Amino acid sequence: MFFLPIALVTAGAAALLNFWLGLRVSRLRISEKILVGDGGNPRLLARMRAQLNFAEYAPLVLILIALVELARGTQAWLWGVALVFIVGRILHAFGMDGWRPGRMIGIATTMLTMLGLAAYAVYLGYTGLNPLR
Repeated sequence: MFFLPIALVTAGAAALLNFWLGLRVSRLRISEKILVGDGGNPRLLARMRAQLNFAEYAPLVLILIALVELARGTQAWLWGVALVFIVGRILHAFGMDGWRPGRMIGIATTMLTMLGLAAYAVYLGYTGLNPLR
């Protein structure tokens, strides 16, 4: 049986973050009386995009975290990577509401986290499966 505490905690945090992003969209929909689509409301469109952007990136990052943890075990640095990703996604949501630095930090942390995990996963896969090693 495998236990991946970093992946488990990060997935839980991601689920809570996705819930919060959806709640922000729903609350704005109710206050603006927009039941379907964005109704031409730029603030609602931005919040919808923040949630969708999260849904686009989070699954891949979570899979990479889980696979790296499975390959290398629970490591302190991987906790840090997971934390940076979640905090970056929270800042991105505030950035989509108009706080420009939050959006920039969120984008940067997401891209760097994904790129770093992807590169490390490729490295681990190549060196771990290379019969000439």
